[in-house]
Amino acid sequence: MNSDALPGPILQSILPLLNIYYLERIEETALKKGLSTQAIWRRLWDELMKTRPSSLESVTCWRAKFMEAFFSHVLRGTIDVSSDRRLCDQRFSPLLHSSRHVRQLTICNMLQGATELVAEPNRRVLETLASSLHTLKFRHLLFSDVAAQQSLRQLLHQLIHHGAVSQVSLYSWPVPESALFILILTMSAGFWQPGPGGPPCRLCGEASRGRAPSRDEGSLLLGSRRPRRDAAERCAAALMASRRKSEAKQTARAAPATRVTRRSTQESLIAGGTDPKRDLHPPATSYEAPGTNRPPSAPATTSSASASSSTSSSKRAPASAAPQPKPLKRFKRAAGKKGARTRQGSGAESEDLYDFVFIVAGEKEDGEEMEIGEVACGALDGSDPSCLGLPALEASQRFRSISTLELFTVPLSTEAALTLCHLLSSWVSLESLTLSYNGLGSNIFRLLDSLRALSGQAGCRLRALHLSDLFSPLPILELTRAIVRALPLLRVLSIRVDHPSQRDNPAVPGNAGPPTHIIGEEEIPENCLEQLEMGFPRGAQPAPLLCSVLKASGSLQQLSLDSATFASPQDFGLVLQTLKEYNLALKRLSFHDMNLADCQSEVLFLLQNLTLQEITFSFCRLFEKRPAQFLPEMVAAMKGNSTLKGLRLPGNRLGNAGLLALADVFSEDSSSSLCQLDISSNCIKPDGLLEFAKRLERWGRGAFGHLRLFQNWLDQDAVTAREAIRRLRATCHVVSDSWDSSQAFADYVSTM
Repeated sequence: MNSDALPGPILQSILPLLNIYYLERIEETALKKGLSTQAIWRRLWDELMKTRPSSLESVTCWRAKFMEAFFSHVLRGTIDVSSDRRLCDQRFSPLLHSSRHVRQLTICNMLQGATELVAEPNRRVLETLASSLHTLKFRHLLFSDVAAQQSLRQLLHQLIHHGAVSQVSLYSWPVPESALFILILTMSAGFWQPGPGGPPCRLCGEASRGRAPSRDEGSLLLGSRRPRRDAAERCAAALMASRRKSEAKQTARAAPATRVTRRSTQESLIAGGTDPKRDLHPPATSYEAPGTNRPPSAPATTSSASASSSTSSSKRAPASAAPQPKPLKRFKRAAGKKGARTRQGSGAESEDLYDFVFIVAGEKEDGEEMEIGEVACGALDGSDPSCLGLPALEASQRFRSISTLELFTVPLSTEAALTLCHLLSSWVSLESLTLSYNGLGSNIFRLLDSLRALSGQAGCRLRALHLSDLFSPLPILELTRAIVRALPLLRVLSIRVDHPSQRDNPAVPGNAGPPTHIIGEEEIPENCLEQLEMGFPRGAQPAPLLCSVLKASGSLQQLSLDSATFASPQDFGLVLQTLKEYNLALKRLSFHDMNLADCQSEVLFLLQNLTLQEITFSFCRLFEKRPAQFLPEMVAAMKGNSTLKGLRLPGNRLGNAGLLALADVFSEDSSSSLCQLDISSNCIKPDGLLEFAKRLERWGRGAFGHLRLFQNWLDQDAVTAREAIRRLRATCHVVSDSWDSSQAFADYVSTM
C-alpha cells in the first residue's frame, strides 16, 4: 500500500508498530504530513542501545544517530538482529540499509569489521560508505595479522582515495604496531601500494591493473626522474644498505650501536665501496618496473648478490675505517633463522610498506638506541633538514588525501616520527593536525622542519595545529615562537606542555643547543594567528617572549592562557599592555588556574577594555585578597563597559556576598550589556541565589541570556534552590546540575 495515501492519524498510529526498515522508508511521507518520528527513534535508542548520550552532545536527529550506531553494532557482531522483531526483516540487509546514515565509523582492537566490509557480498555497502562516511576513527588497536592489514589497506583505499573521508583519528594506542601505524599514515596521506596478492583496484583504471607489488613501489610512484639526493639522504641510504647487507649475510648481533655522525657516515660509505660524493641509487630488487632504465653504474643484481659484493668491498677497506653502524631494524622478528628469506618472500608485508616510504630510523633494542640527531637537525653540510634522510615525494603522484589528522595518546617512535614528518613535508591538503601526548621528545625538531617545508609548498592548507605533550625539549614559549615562524599562515594554534624537562636534550655532540634555524633571535614576522591557546608547565614564564608572539599576531581574536605564572604582577601587566596596543582585534580572553590575587589592578584594566567581548577568569583566586574593596571596583568597571557580553568566573569563591554585589551590574543605572554569566563552583548557597533572583526582578531587567550554576551548594536547601531557579528562568536561561556538595567535599578530603 502506498504510504502517501494513508491519512495522517492512521499513519501516526502505525508508526510505532513498524520495524526500523519500514520506519526509515516511511520517514519522508511522515514529514510531508507534519508527523515527527524523533520520539520513536529516541525510544528505540533507549530500549535497544541502552546508553545515554553525553550531556555535552546535542542530538539533532535521533534517526541518523540510531542508524549509525546500529550499523557499527551489526558490523562488529555485538547486536543480534534476530533477537528483536523491530530489527529483523529478511527482505532488508541491515548493513546496506543503515550505511547511508553513517558519517563516523570506529575501528577497534584487531581491526574488526575491516575484512567484512571489503568482502564481495558487501560491495554495495562499501560503495555507499565511500560517499557518506566523513570521519574514520581507530581506538585501542592491537596487533593484527597480515590478512587483516591487507583488508584495511583496501578499505582505506576505497574510503579515502576514492571516497569522502576527510578525517582520520587514532586514540589510545599504547604500543603501536609499526607496520599498521605507517600503513594508516601513508594511506591517509594519499599513497596507495597494492598489497602482496591483493586484488587490483577496479576504480584506479587500467594503469594499475596487474601490477606486481615490489619493495621499491615508492620509487615507482615517484617516477624515473628522482631528485638529487643531498648529504642527509646519502646518509640514510648508506644506513639502509648496511642494514640489508647484514640481514642478507644472517650474521650475529652487530657491534654496539654508534652515534651517526658526519665522519662515521662517510667512513661507512667508503667501507661499503661507495663514493659519498656521488648519488646513491636504491638497492636493486628482483622486480623492475617496465620501461625503467637502470643507470650503467648500477647493474641489475639480486639482493643477495649485492650483499656479497658489498662484503668483499668491505674486506678491502682500510683497517682504520670506522666500524659499521648497527643495522636499524624495522620491527621485532620472532626467534628463528628465516630473517633473510622473510625479506625476499612475497608475503613480506611490512617490508614492502617500510621501503615504500623510505624509512630509515632506529628503535630501542636491549636498552640501546641508535641516535640520528645530526641527520634530523640538518647538521650535515647544510643539507635541507626537512628531508629527514628521505627522498622528497611528488604531490602529483598522490591520490586524494584527508584534511584532518588526529593522534591522541599514540607514542611515536623515531621510526614513526620520521615517517610522519616525511609525509607532512608535502601533505598540502592537510588543514588540521592534532598531536596529543605522543612522546615526541627531540623529534619535535623534525616536526618543526617538516612543518616549515610544508609551509613552503604551493597550496599549503594547514590552518590549525594542536600540540600537547608531557615534556618538551624546548621551553613552551620558544616552541611557540618556532611554530609561528614555521607556519606564518596558521590560524589556530593550541599548545600545552605539562612538565618542563631538562633531561631531554636534543643537542648533538659539538652543538651547544637546539638547531639555530629553529631557535633564532630575530623578530617573529607578522602571522595570521586568530586563536592562540597555551597550557604552561610549572615555573615563571618570561613575559618578553610571550609579548613577542603577541606583537606579531595582529589578527589575534582569541587568547587562552592556562596555568601561566609570571615573575611579578608587572610582567603580567606588560602582557596586558601588549594586548591593548598590538591586538586590537582581540575579542575573547581566557585565564585558567592562574594566581591573580595580587593582580587586581590588572584585572580592572581588562574589565575596562572596550574591545573585549568575553573574559574568563577560571580558578584564578580573584577574591582571595581585599574582597570588600575589590568587588565594588570590579562592579563599577563592568557597569561602565558596554561591549563586554560574557563574563565567566568559575572557581573563584565568590560566595553569596560576591554574587549579590555582582547583581548591581544589572541595575537601572548600568550601561553594561552583559548577557552571559558563569558563576559555577563559587560556594553559592540557595538563600544567596534567591536574593540574587529577587534583585533582578526588582530592577525589571529583561532576559540577559545564560546563567551557569554548576557545582554550587544548592543541595543544602532544595526547596529554596528550586524557587530561586524558577524566578531566574523568568529573566535568563539557567543551566544547573544536581551536585552533591557533601560528597564532593569528602572526595576532596580523601585525596589530600
